Amino acid sequence: MAPPVTIRNVSNNPLTLVLVEHFDPAPDEGFQMQNITTSLASITNGLGLTNNTTRKDVPQIPADAKPFATREVSIKLPPFTVVPTDIKAVINKPDERLRLTFQTELGGKHQMYCPVPTAETASLVALAPNPKMRFTGIFLPKTSFVALFNTSHMETWMKDLPDNTPLGVLSIPGTHNSPTHYQAAPSVRCQAVSPKEQLKNGVRFFDIRVQVPEPYDPKSDKLMLVHSSFPVSLTGHKYFRDLYNTILEFLKANPSETLILSLKREGTGKGTDEQLGRILKNNYTNPREWFTEPRVPTLGEVRGRIVLVRRFVLEEPLRHEWNGRGWGIDGHVWADNTPNSMCPSGDICVQDFYQVMEKPSIEKKITYACDHLERSGCCAFRGPNIAKDKKFPLYINFLSASNFWNVNCWPEKVAAEVNPAVVAHLCQKHMVGDNGRVKDGDWSTGIVVTDWVGLAGDWDLVRCIVGMNAKLLA
Repeated sequence: MAPPVTIRNVSNNPLTLVLVEHFDPAPDEGFQMQNITTSLASITNGLGLTNNTTRKDVPQIPADAKPFATREVSIKLPPFTVVPTDIKAVINKPDERLRLTFQTELGGKHQMYCPVPTAETASLVALAPNPKMRFTGIFLPKTSFVALFNTSHMETWMKDLPDNTPLGVLSIPGTHNSPTHYQAAPSVRCQAVSPKEQLKNGVRFFDIRVQVPEPYDPKSDKLMLVHSSFPVSLTGHKYFRDLYNTILEFLKANPSETLILSLKREGTGKGTDEQLGRILKNNYTNPREWFTEPRVPTLGEVRGRIVLVRRFVLEEPLRHEWNGRGWGIDGHVWADNTPNSMCPSGDICVQDFYQVMEKPSIEKKITYACDHLERSGCCAFRGPNIAKDKKFPLYINFLSASNFWNVNCWPEKVAAEVNPAVVAHLCQKHMVGDNGRVKDGDWSTGIVVTDWVGLAGDWDLVRCIVGMNAKLLA
């Protein structure tokens, strides 16, 4: 039997649960009640060249459906609290459906369906037009756990955050090998949607790997997009210039935002790290559009700009930039396959355990990722005891992992297990102690670098990450 419902209000708005309705199971869909984000099914097309990940359809409760049980309640849900209740998630059958109605202090009512209908992702349904507040809800059926988040306008979610906020204390969704949404070999493709769609839906960290294809042409600005030794597309080479223009277009339209751009040289050929830096300096970076100082900035310093995270060695002239301190946030000394490592610069703390050799070791990856979420969450930059010169490093947390030689460990297969596990952790366990009480801190997730987000409109993971920033507005 399912346990009673527990509700976590991660939003900065006081809420009250006012109505609970139970509905019979949906007729004959064969749907098993489970966290919608865990019903990821991997498909490889007939050619075995491209990968897609889909979710099983979850039906909406019809507007004229009659609940078989109704209960009026008045359960207060203060901001940033976890509230156990005596509400039964299930009365008769395990695949029953539940509808919860929440009310804000302003009187607006919002309904949450459990499980969440696929077509609605995780957005609560406002019962009045033009609501002043919007919310996202995630339901975890195994534990009857509900998590509620503020719903931001995802194109401009940074807009309301204070200018003095260090980037290191923000909760930032990112993507691994961000431009790998093209038709590609299964071990190469890591993303479901384009960088443009990623930006539109809240992603603010891009992980980019490039090859220098014309190292002996001093006038060339070409940087080819690659994943390890392979081009990102089977239908022709793709170049950084086009991706760069997409980024600039987005930032121009949304000047409240910033994008952290991690650049690393990979691929084949004779191009060097030093040549990569020279091409970037001569053809791309400028103070108006880029932040290249070797430190973690505040949000106000970089709105409308790209922040460079450098994962390559500098040539001599660039080492003398910024009064001899170098160029870009320094991540070029990056521990390989690490569960937790601070870069020598002190500006990046990374979890990048990626060698998942067999399917069972995916659980180890999940553990390392969740541990890193908690390291970041404990940080706090506000308060009387915080030193003015305290560093707030970027906690970069890669959810990605793969094994080229094992089909069960290709990127989309790993994401199908890691992503829903991290959603569940963020909802139920992030910054919550063993006693069920929330912990002190800013609750930052750090930069969570994902594979295969946005497939079939599923942005639950990104919304959970962005939602954690509400603690900074408390």
